[in-house]
Amino acid sequence: MDRALPQSVNEFDLIARLTPTLATNPSVVVPAGDDCAVLEAGWPDRYLLFKTDAVVEGIHFTADTEPRRVGHKALARCLSDIAAMGGTPWSAVVTLALPDDWKVGWVEECYVGLNTLASRYQVAIVGGETTTNPERLLLNIAALGTVPKDRCVSRAGAKAGDAIFVTGELGGSLEGRHLDFAPRLSEAQWLASHFQIHSMIDLSDGLAGDLRHVLNSSHVGAELFTDSIPISRAARLRSRSRASSKTPLEAALSDGEDFELLFTLASKDAVPLLDAWKQAFPDLRLGCIGKVTAASGLILRSKQGVQPLNALGYVHFEKS
Repeated sequence: MDRALPQSVNEFDLIARLTPTLATNPSVVVPAGDDCAVLEAGWPDRYLLFKTDAVVEGIHFTADTEPRRVGHKALARCLSDIAAMGGTPWSAVVTLALPDDWKVGWVEECYVGLNTLASRYQVAIVGGETTTNPERLLLNIAALGTVPKDRCVSRAGAKAGDAIFVTGELGGSLEGRHLDFAPRLSEAQWLASHFQIHSMIDLSDGLAGDLRHVLNSSHVGAELFTDSIPISRAARLRSRSRASSKTPLEAALSDGEDFELLFTLASKDAVPLLDAWKQAFPDLRLGCIGKVTAASGLILRSKQGVQPLNALGYVHFEKS
């Protein structure tokens, strides 16, 4: 073992160490590091999207979570990533790793949840793998989708001066929304077809963490307006009940698993977007929460002034 190497790193440090060494070939349009891999499959007008994601008992759901909700969440996470590229899901395979005490009825109910969501978006479940995992259940989905070549959106296109938008409300997802959310597929496809979206990501690790992914990929910075960040009722109630040590704003910035869309576009398009959005999606909130800056870094602007944003969002393997 090379003793100069760190003994442990967090999720994103590990990804940064591994991705430069990954094998590649000429089909790769967008490599590892975005919401989905984007591949050239020989079609004249569209790319192939490829995504895999896993839910693990004790991390993404608890032992007493209703199995239908587990199946729903497992597939919805992949579909949310396909949405973030402006794409349409197509098919998926499932890897099911079961603990020693697994029950047939639980697995069947899990697949009811998975198949119900798949049918809603015309996604074919075309196979997979079953295996054992003695200590806890793991459910992994690998999904394929497509996206028109002129509408594919990545994390890497944010530009200084862009307005930053987010759909829905943030924070408090552990109150249940993380199990029942609807992937923003139609909304993302509408955005990509009606506006020049410069960058987009789905909010799985929290606003602060996922926005940093966009900024780092685009080599820019950002300024967020605290009064404009949409805080969910669940986050406010959780804070009032003292079930969380976070303020509602901190929850909105860092809770994770909101699975809303965060995207940027030219500031000149902000007002036309808001007007058109109200007509297209009257029941879903859309808010401008900040702007992209040329200077690196992420700051919060409030009535009290400007301060660096230190919240990170959820990070696997992070030492407390």
